[in-house]
Amino acid sequence: MNATKAQPRNGEVLVDFALQGGGAHGAFTWGVLDRLLEEAWLRIDAISGTSAGAMNAAVLADGFAAGGIEGAREALETFWRRVSTAARFSPLQRGPIDLLLGSWSLDNSPGFVAMDLMARTLSPYDVNPAGFNPLRTILNRTIDFDRLATGPIRLFVTATSVRTGRGRVFRNADLSADVLLASACLPTMFQAITVDGEDYWDGGYAGNPTITPLIRESDSDDTILVQINPIERPRTPRSSREIVNRLNEVSFNSVLLKELRMMALLRRVADPGHEEGWRWAGMRIHRVASDSMLDLGYSSKLNAEWPFLIALRDEGRKAAQAFLDVHGEDLGRRSSLDLDTLLEGV
Repeated sequence: MNATKAQPRNGEVLVDFALQGGGAHGAFTWGVLDRLLEEAWLRIDAISGTSAGAMNAAVLADGFAAGGIEGAREALETFWRRVSTAARFSPLQRGPIDLLLGSWSLDNSPGFVAMDLMARTLSPYDVNPAGFNPLRTILNRTIDFDRLATGPIRLFVTATSVRTGRGRVFRNADLSADVLLASACLPTMFQAITVDGEDYWDGGYAGNPTITPLIRESDSDDTILVQINPIERPRTPRSSREIVNRLNEVSFNSVLLKELRMMALLRRVADPGHEEGWRWAGMRIHRVASDSMLDLGYSSKLNAEWPFLIALRDEGRKAAQAFLDVHGEDLGRRSSLDLDTLLEGV
């Protein structure tokens, strides 16, 4: 099936996006969005995003508010190019061994090794007392937050309260560079970000991404999940870094999986007379992912080299094309992700 012929009979389909975080791996999501934006029959109603997913969401929505589909695509490329430019003189560069092997990993980078060791003994309050983050400047240069506040695409950005451990969902009018940085704040790397007097860490601990607001507040019945963090891995990790990476994947997927399991259960028992329960049961879920992400370790999430970001973007476009080829006609009709498998063993 050709993706350009996958348009449902009813024409335009209203969709939501649910975008995971993952540092530089968010460039994969950029590629997915870039390809799907080319399909004029897909109209975006809302986006829920966490960490890099939140930044992709905000950049896309602001670009769309300014210049439609092409404005959104241009804004995404501008954002990722600025991220790469800012990282050009970072100590987090590939080491000679990784360069020789053609690996995108930073495992042998002196800068990464030093940072990894310091993170085990020093906090970001010791290493970076001023709380400097170059992403703040990039976000303020790229996004007009006043325009975003009234833009046509609804946004839901999750951050985790340090005090309560609960997630807070920020909406368009709440968004700022600080909110996006809070959503991406890994506590071993950055100081907690204060928003409205409350300190926040990465939203992935509370929802990566959060599906609930899409169910409750969006007009769309189709959610496309762009997944960066693998749910399953074929082998048990052995090295210290592999173990830490897998722990992060498990914890950052856990809330999402709980929400999806609840949807699967409600599909079996939901009462049509209960509006919210029926809304949960009726949401059509789709997923865009790539097995190539299994080959990328944690350290490559900190690699912002432009060739790597372009490779991830191209892989994202390829994954989106594969999704359209196989499931394009499912949009607006039926779920293409089998949620019942999540109930196995429960």
